[in-house]
Amino acid sequence: MKNRSSSFYAGSSPAISAAIFSALAALPACRQDMNDQQRHEPFEASAFFHDGAASRKPIPGTVPRRVADQISGAGIAESSGEKGKEEDGGGFIATSPIPVTKDLLLRGKERFGIYCSPCHGMLGDGRGMIVQRGFKQPQSFHSARLRAQPIGYYVDVIANGFGVMPSYAPQVPPKDRWAIAAYIGALQLSQYARIADLSQDDVAKIESAPVATPEPSPVHGAQ
Repeated sequence: MKNRSSSFYAGSSPAISAAIFSALAALPACRQDMNDQQRHEPFEASAFFHDGAASRKPIPGTVPRRVADQISGAGIAESSGEKGKEEDGGGFIATSPIPVTKDLLLRGKERFGIYCSPCHGMLGDGRGMIVQRGFKQPQSFHSARLRAQPIGYYVDVIANGFGVMPSYAPQVPPKDRWAIAAYIGALQLSQYARIADLSQDDVAKIESAPVATPEPSPVHGAQ
């Protein structure tokens, strides 16, 4: 019985070895390393295109990214606060170089919803959706420290980043930075508005608004 078993394993060893080798050979395919992919290097030759070059020329009308930023930020030079600070190396700019109009605030609200609300929340309280899913919570815009900051501070943070927040300069051109910063100021006012600052119509709307009554939490297991 022992010899038969030994013969079985001895006769099967080539097949087992081949199976193990095949499994080991397939292991590299299980790792999709983007740094080790089939691709053409810049200016490398390629038989795929008719001109023999792998690199493609930009289509007509393409605007380089940095040029697009300059166009969208036209009229807002560094001296007027492209990054929220005074040109002479002073502190943060206290007054927006762009007139704060309703249109600017609406633009800021739109951009805020796109780029800022995932972390900071729609109210600016730091309770954005990714924070509710475990990301580190940023400080509320309604904290005493941030309420005391001038508008240029927020423009500077958008341009340069702060803490775990990266720079949003590539995504947010200078004019939109000021629009977002102005909208943050509006959010801060909205959470600390006084009745005396409201019009009579707004006061009447508040007084006539129904008061929501919270429903009791259901008991676990109750039908």
